[in-house]
Amino acid sequence: MYKDKFTNNNSKQTGEGIYSLIKELFPICRSITGNGVRQTLKIIGRHIPLEVYEVASGTEVFDWTVPKEWNIRDAWIKDGNGFKIIDFQKCNLHVVNYSAPIRAKMPLAELQAHLFSLPDHPEWIPYKTSYYKESWGFCLSHNQLRSLTEGDYEVCIDSTLVNGSLTYAECFIPGESQEEILISTHVCHPSLANDNLSGVCTAVFLAKQLAVQKLRFSYRILFIPGTIGAITWLNRNQASVGRIKHGLVLTGMGDRGGITYKKSRRSNADIDRAASHVLRQSADNYSIEDFNPYGYDERQYCSPGFDLPVGRFSRTPYGKYPEYHTSGDNLDFIRVESLSESFAALINILEVLEGNRFYTNLVPNCEPQLGKRGLYDRVGPNQIAMLWVLNLSDGHHSLLDIAERSDTSFKQIREAADSLHQAKLLG
Repeated sequence: MYKDKFTNNNSKQTGEGIYSLIKELFPICRSITGNGVRQTLKIIGRHIPLEVYEVASGTEVFDWTVPKEWNIRDAWIKDGNGFKIIDFQKCNLHVVNYSAPIRAKMPLAELQAHLFSLPDHPEWIPYKTSYYKESWGFCLSHNQLRSLTEGDYEVCIDSTLVNGSLTYAECFIPGESQEEILISTHVCHPSLANDNLSGVCTAVFLAKQLAVQKLRFSYRILFIPGTIGAITWLNRNQASVGRIKHGLVLTGMGDRGGITYKKSRRSNADIDRAASHVLRQSADNYSIEDFNPYGYDERQYCSPGFDLPVGRFSRTPYGKYPEYHTSGDNLDFIRVESLSESFAALINILEVLEGNRFYTNLVPNCEPQLGKRGLYDRVGPNQIAMLWVLNLSDGHHSLLDIAERSDTSFKQIREAADSLHQAKLLG
């Protein structure tokens, strides 16, 4: 019989813990490969058990190839007086991620082709990447760009781009069944708090919570570089992905917007229904999006060759808030309250998946007499929930089916089913 698994969770305290971990990881310069990812995973490994994997550069993964490994030690631009006008040590967004090494002196006209800013948000520094085309560049505020004067500038990017490996990690939490719930989050972004340290650190605290529970499903929590990491993981795990019965991609947990759930490619998988049900029942401000083949790693898990039941859970979707992929996505942008609310909603979704069952009414000919079993009190929400469960428990309707049809919270339907099962009215 299903029991509440997560009722002792203090979501506010958990939100504070998530924020504290985000703050610790924020200064690290991460990318799709390199020591920034390893350092991040080492810190995460102090909180939860991790199995870390390295996949060599040049490895073919479906239509892709694991790229060279990128690491950076320092980068700067000096003006004619030797003053550092851009300093990687002060903000790691200043360097185009995956920039090739360079040490040169050049006039402003030549340098400007390698400078990127945001005219619409002149105080912020943009986040730019060049993963699959070797180049170099710097990012700066538009105000700073406009202040540059003619003259020669000294440029230095002290980086390496060599054969190495791609690093990712798994946290596996066994349950009673070999069937799995997949939680996936991308660890490739540098100092961006919402996208996606909020997703990474929420996944850590989900793992901590799950690890101390008796679980129906097993859980596999992935910390992977975006796109190439999911492709690599799927390539290496083709034989076992059939065990994945439900899945979520986590990102953007901490902004002020309402919760957004993006459906899987199947659109009506249990994860889609569970997430939609929880948000309808408990969230004041939420949206449900249909699947589309762009976004985060859900598009890899939902590619037609796999078609896994994996949706995406976030708050404001990527690209729909101005701070996205800029220095505006900082520690002041995210809120403990949002992190707490996101975590609580995820817990509720997992409770639905864990508790969903099919029952059969053992006394199907007319209503059983509830009073003589101590189940009849008065006609109210609990009584009505019991009648719904008795009527639809025919072996073909799950508890989630009943909750949706009756427009009743899953928790109330499950509690009614527990009582009826104890009274030997359900089997």
